[in-house]
Amino acid sequence: MTAFLKTFTNNPKNDILSGITVSLAMIPEVVAFAFVAQIDPLMALSGAFIVGLIAAIFGGRPGLISGAAGAVAVIFVSMIAEGHTKGMLFEQPVENMGFFYLMACVILMGIIQILAGVFKLGRFVRLIPHSVMLGFVNGLAIVIFWAQVKMFSHKTLKVSEEGVKEYVSTFMTGTELYLMIALVLLTMGIIWGLPKLTKKIPAALTAILVTTLITIGFNLDVSTVGSYIIEGGGTGLKGELPTLNLELWEKLPLNLDTLNFILPYAFLAASVGLIESLMTMNLVDELTDTRGNGDQECIAQGTGNIMSGLFGGTGGCGMIGQTVININAGGRGRLSGVIMALTLLTFILFTDKLIEQVPIAALVGVMFIMVIETFAWSSFRIIKKIPKSDAFVLVIVSTVTVIFDLAIAVFVGVIISALAFAWENAKRIRARKRMREDGTKIYEIWGPLFFGSISAFNEKFDPKNDPEYIEIDFVESRVSDHSALEAIYNLVEKYEAEGKSVKLKHLSEDCKQLLRKASPKFKDLIIEDVDDPRYHLAANPEEFPKPLSEYTFK
Repeated sequence: MTAFLKTFTNNPKNDILSGITVSLAMIPEVVAFAFVAQIDPLMALSGAFIVGLIAAIFGGRPGLISGAAGAVAVIFVSMIAEGHTKGMLFEQPVENMGFFYLMACVILMGIIQILAGVFKLGRFVRLIPHSVMLGFVNGLAIVIFWAQVKMFSHKTLKVSEEGVKEYVSTFMTGTELYLMIALVLLTMGIIWGLPKLTKKIPAALTAILVTTLITIGFNLDVSTVGSYIIEGGGTGLKGELPTLNLELWEKLPLNLDTLNFILPYAFLAASVGLIESLMTMNLVDELTDTRGNGDQECIAQGTGNIMSGLFGGTGGCGMIGQTVININAGGRGRLSGVIMALTLLTFILFTDKLIEQVPIAALVGVMFIMVIETFAWSSFRIIKKIPKSDAFVLVIVSTVTVIFDLAIAVFVGVIISALAFAWENAKRIRARKRMREDGTKIYEIWGPLFFGSISAFNEKFDPKNDPEYIEIDFVESRVSDHSALEAIYNLVEKYEAEGKSVKLKHLSEDCKQLLRKASPKFKDLIIEDVDDPRYHLAANPEEFPKPLSEYTFK
């Protein structure tokens, strides 16, 4: 309990101010993702509040900000549309049935994430190579940058003759564009310059307030949070306190058909959400030189999504952009995430009119600074110095993140890195051959024996022309998997078919157990109690009167 309280906050002022800053930067992004998923912005904001609050209190990474992220929202687009269609085919048609499927899917998504935490799958994020991490950060920075560029346009709702609704974007021109650019640069300039004068005032929050006051004071005709929401078809930020959605259980058919429909989407959303959250956690670990708990984060994210679904919100996960803003603003404790969530709720309930006056340019400026600080510029410097396989992975992950999706990019990067690692290790298998005076041929094996190296391993032996007695010495090798066991077993079979005897020596204890489990014949082939020739000890008999085997060395 004491450890938990220590992570709540070490610097209340920084956590509070950074939490407020992040909540302001989160609103347009969450609203934009709501438009992508074609849901009410208030539904997304409610989800951001619930997931953000629960993850901040119970998560495994203090300082990590969670909310309704776009990576998860994109997954729900087709499900919601198909759900609307399914609802109209019921015996008693239900309008907007896709939203009820969405809430059920978010609940199932949360259950899957909790199971991932219970079974300790969060630790696997530690297996993600650094090149994948760099590619992920760079790709995500590009995605966020492009999302901000789209803010330099207006959305117009057009309805075709068939009644199909479509939002058409028109890029800003003339005075409006120049004014937008000027306000963005002003915001970025304040964020860049203020810390050089004083670090006691939060730069991002100050920049947002100054730009907003200038816009209101000079009555500038610019795009604001309020106008952005209205352009997207929303009615504003004004909402109510989220309540338990009992209507969900009244209209949602609880049967196998519903489970089959939402399960694939829930599994994909849970996977994407956890990958983005755990990758963000890894990034915060590096930025703060501390270590988070991946399994605890999985359970917290899952709990937040279950509660969000029950209270009518959408799914969420860790958000790297807002997290970087929080860390850079000094937010380190759980309090920063709690303040972000509570401030977001306050905006929705009481101060919606004030927040709607914040110019989009101010928030775009904050995000541009965040993009600059997130992008791993060092990757340009090191790309020619690191192995070609790592450089290739870095570029591929960045590209796939931009073109497709974060989760796909990470999977692709890990797979390529694993294959490259396997290929490099497969080439390291060696066999040094020598003859003993009694005519026994000895093969000293060097390098890992696993699925990637068995072909090279088999090429080292010559069962037909070898002498009658063979000894395979694994002094510098390790039997790693089932493929290696099969390779050894088949090799022994070939020698025995030629009427020749094979002995195995210098196997580690775990390797011996694997071989004995694979086949009883290995019991007679393995040479026990063989001294390891790699280690020699010169000892004074007076200092060690007993046999060395009776001593414990540390």
